[in-house]
Amino acid sequence: MGLFKNFVSQTRKPEGFLGKMMVNGMNGGHAQMADWGLSHLKTIAPEKIVELGCGGGRNAGALLEKYPFSKVTAVDYSEVSVGKATEYNKEMIKAGRCIVKQGDVSSLTLPEEEYDLATAFETIYFWPGLEKCFAQVAKVLKPGGVFMIVNESDGTDEASLKFEKMIEGMKCHTVEEIEAALKSAGFSKVKADHHKSKPWITVLAKK
Repeated sequence: MGLFKNFVSQTRKPEGFLGKMMVNGMNGGHAQMADWGLSHLKTIAPEKIVELGCGGGRNAGALLEKYPFSKVTAVDYSEVSVGKATEYNKEMIKAGRCIVKQGDVSSLTLPEEEYDLATAFETIYFWPGLEKCFAQVAKVLKPGGVFMIVNESDGTDEASLKFEKMIEGMKCHTVEEIEAALKSAGFSKVKADHHKSKPWITVLAKK
């Protein structure tokens, strides 16, 4: 149980050998859910995108493919994740379409009002204070910019709540909690969708 707990705790901030194993699994393990989330982006054509908590970089790559004229800045506070995301997107980095950098979502050092779209896949569970972090996201989005959150947990499913008890600093949020924090942070229109057969949620908010 100790090794398993140590391993799943790597979801928060992957470090060392176990962290590399976790990040390698993230790209494939969350792909189906991430693609379901991306399918909600139907009416926008963003030029500049910021992918927050980018993990192994797979979703940054999917955004670059979905929007072939865009540039993506991928941010994670784990050095292991930054390394993996850089490797995963090396061709796009060479082409000048992608930047991967280490950063903290609770104190973003990105240009203000720079991005058309911000995304957060399977990451807000570990953000230290939703309203504070969402305000940081709002700060870097252009007026009218979109913030998309995609979570495997709707905050009520048993499996995720078990992991919440096991992983220090993890909090599974309900749609209502996410919506309230977004509105407090300065977002106006908020729309949520719940997967028809799984506890997956996608939340879209407009600045």
